[in-house]
Amino acid sequence: MIPSILQKPIFTALYCNDTEYFTDCTKVIYHGLSLDFTIAGYLMIIPALLLVVSIWSDSKYLKKAFTIYNGITASLLITIFCLNIILYKFWRFPLDSTPLFYFLSSPKDAISSVSLGFVAIGLLVTFVFIYMTYLFLNKCHSLIAITPTYNNKKKIISTVILIIFTGLLIIPIRGGITVSTQNTGTAYFSEKMELNHAAVNPAFSLFESIIKENDFAGQYRFMDNQEANRIMNGLINTSDKGMKTILSTKRPDIYIVILESFSDSVMKTGATPQLAKLAKEGIYFENMHANSFRTDRGTLAILSGYPAQPTMSLMKYPKKTNTLPSIGKKLAQAGYGLKYFYGGDADFTNMRSYLVSMDFTDITSDINFPVKDRLSKWGVPDHLVFQRMEEELTEQDKKPRLWVLQTSSSHEPFDVPYHKLNNKVLNAFNYTDDCIGKFVTALKKSQKWDNALVIFIPDHLGCYPETIDNFHIYRYEIPMIWTGGAITGHQKIETYGSQQDIAATLLGQLSIDHSDMKFSKNMLATSIPHFAFFTVPDAWGMAKKDKYVIFNNKNEKVVTKSGNYKSLVPQGKAYLQKLYDDIAAR
Repeated sequence: MIPSILQKPIFTALYCNDTEYFTDCTKVIYHGLSLDFTIAGYLMIIPALLLVVSIWSDSKYLKKAFTIYNGITASLLITIFCLNIILYKFWRFPLDSTPLFYFLSSPKDAISSVSLGFVAIGLLVTFVFIYMTYLFLNKCHSLIAITPTYNNKKKIISTVILIIFTGLLIIPIRGGITVSTQNTGTAYFSEKMELNHAAVNPAFSLFESIIKENDFAGQYRFMDNQEANRIMNGLINTSDKGMKTILSTKRPDIYIVILESFSDSVMKTGATPQLAKLAKEGIYFENMHANSFRTDRGTLAILSGYPAQPTMSLMKYPKKTNTLPSIGKKLAQAGYGLKYFYGGDADFTNMRSYLVSMDFTDITSDINFPVKDRLSKWGVPDHLVFQRMEEELTEQDKKPRLWVLQTSSSHEPFDVPYHKLNNKVLNAFNYTDDCIGKFVTALKKSQKWDNALVIFIPDHLGCYPETIDNFHIYRYEIPMIWTGGAITGHQKIETYGSQQDIAATLLGQLSIDHSDMKFSKNMLATSIPHFAFFTVPDAWGMAKKDKYVIFNNKNEKVVTKSGNYKSLVPQGKAYLQKLYDDIAAR
């Protein structure tokens, strides 16, 4: 723990150029503690087990084992910390497996950009700190060494206690007892990325990246690159040519409500009367499709216009997501103020890291509510999250606003503080739907309605009916509704699309350039090809008017199909292949 904490002030002093050094340092250390505890938890497992053995044996080999372990631990930690501080000047992100890959493939090229003097000083400092840490760890272990006893009762009691405490190390290792497991995004707290990077434990960052390392460029090689490019060129188009205008203003206040697990199938049950009413009053996109099966994938598709992947979540790779464009970044550049409301753990699946890098620095999550309000499995119930946003509606902003609210109550186990329908699942959707109705009413009363654009979109494919599987096309069919005083009136949009197309469609209406969002299509532009693309483990699907296909990557076979689907197979393969090429290049 101590070496982990001590390296942070050094990093902050070198790379966080700010006059408030002490304040920044304090925040960096505080927000980084969780990752520091995780690394400490992992490193304590072997010493704890050795202590258990030492209760029953006074073998000299135990002391040697402690000494060897301390030497290895000190060497690894200090080398990682020093490399992080040295390499950050060149890489500008916390240490991960990237420098390791370059060094192993070509040590000469890896250090070619630094002088021999720089390398020599770095090695000297590293060895000095390794030795100091080694002495410190040996001293700590000598203080807690257990003197063997010949009383078997005491041995048993001591063994049980130590085993229990060893088992409890799972708490710091996981980062607590919440749903989310530990990730680098836990340490993110500032709009200044250098401070976030200072808070990240580089040992955690390195080991996390090694565990999650993937050869993206080597996956989904369906065809040669030339053929994939040829097909892909006929699929992607960022033009707004022939766009239908559906907004009465170019700078509305925008509220995006991301709905947990909602789907067309749920709406057809009648459990969502408020959403059905809004569909009749606003702009209803009839052929919208979910991009994937999990919130982290769907959120990224919505906000960054980037397709989800079958076997990974890009949100777990901060270095890659930092390079993505997003609705947030573009509207912030256009003068918008951004807020994000979520009743759950914002660190789940690295979401905070992603949101901050997309310019959402004002994030309200479970920790911003009283403990009594966040006792459900997924945090704060939806009605309280909507109420929090409603309370802030009357704020007199000097900027137009982009506010995003993410619901969570319509998720297993579907426990909600509300009972109207006997079916537990549909009752949860009805509860969130009721929250939607009250929010729209509050927005109308706040005098913000006339300049408001409200977009309702589910976060991923539906979970109802409960027997549905990934190879039914209707599982991916979701509603998208635009409402508010800023729309020109009610209409139905028949264009086929998926969540990744929301970004280009919205930005096109605002006359904001989105040419860097090459996977996102303007659903209101008539001159470009339209289709829906979606993925689940390990399959992909593509849908156009009168035809669709769902393809299983495991056995390389078409599982579900309709209409003249055969042309969709090479198109979907090329699309997925080029998607992974793009990921590899980031």
